[in-house]
Amino acid sequence: MTKNTVLAANYPFATIEPNVGVVNLPDSRLEVLAGIFGSERILPAPVSFVDIAGIVRGASEGEGLGNKFLANIREADAIAQVIRGFEDSDVVHVDGKVDAASDMETINTELVLADLQTLEKAEARYEKELKGRKIEPIVVETAKKAREFLDQGKPLSASSIDLEPIRELGLLTAKPFIYVFNVDEAVL
Repeated sequence: MTKNTVLAANYPFATIEPNVGVVNLPDSRLEVLAGIFGSERILPAPVSFVDIAGIVRGASEGEGLGNKFLANIREADAIAQVIRGFEDSDVVHVDGKVDAASDMETINTELVLADLQTLEKAEARYEKELKGRKIEPIVVETAKKAREFLDQGKPLSASSIDLEPIRELGLLTAKPFIYVFNVDEAVL
């Protein structure tokens, strides 16, 4: 997609630093607009794709790339969770076996746990700021609702909570996401 050359190895955490690829989105409407407004240059919107090493059980507690991995995700506007769905003895799986459902559960659990940690820290700070009248009560109420929802093990993207008052926290499970299954083409 981006024509970048990156390391592709058969062991977990082959890449420590995220790989970034930028794609310009084609949009035929830009030519029409350029004609209307007499633009000399047409600049399509760039989209950056950041390939981050896989998450492992315990990442929210620092396992694997842990906090570094989670910090990289916080910078993203959306998440595409790539889930392995193929068998290949030459490509090592971090858990020793391919189990897409387990991988999905691990990723979601770690993101929920990371958000719970973020909210626990924020709530203590919010309570102090509320007493000093530095924030509105809605911020504390929203953080509490979000924590209660996450306590059920569900991502915030599945809730109807208006998270705008706590948007600054960059909660991982509030980001839009999609699952991408990496499967053997022979079974398609």
